[in-house]
Amino acid sequence: MFTGFLRDWSKNQNESGELQMAIEKTNRINALFEFYEPLLTSKQNEYIALYYRDDYSLGEIAENYHVSRQAVYDNIKRTEVILEAYEEKLHLLQQFQQQSAQTDQLLAYVEENYPEDSVLLKLVKKLEQLEE
Repeated sequence: MFTGFLRDWSKNQNESGELQMAIEKTNRINALFEFYEPLLTSKQNEYIALYYRDDYSLGEIAENYHVSRQAVYDNIKRTEVILEAYEEKLHLLQQFQQQSAQTDQLLAYVEENYPEDSVLLKLVKKLEQLEE
């Protein structure tokens, strides 16, 4: 009985880990897509947007475009590689994440050490809004 529990628990942990990895991948592809969308072809844009943003299945996309699921899958996989290659060369997402973290640190520091300085707080919050 206990081994059954451990097996089920282990299986759930694996599924949970796989789900977390899938969510992280989806978030990363969406973030890369935000930065590099203008560099993709219209078909790449459409397939990636439908698959990652709108949560369409491969079958749904294939049906809408009258192509095979394999054609959609291949296009999406190639586009993922292209997005990662753009990031490898241009580092736009990485730079954004670093800037965002530094702005968050600055805001926390100002709020903690200069809570009465409304001008400084306003300036830092404007900086933070620029990221959006």
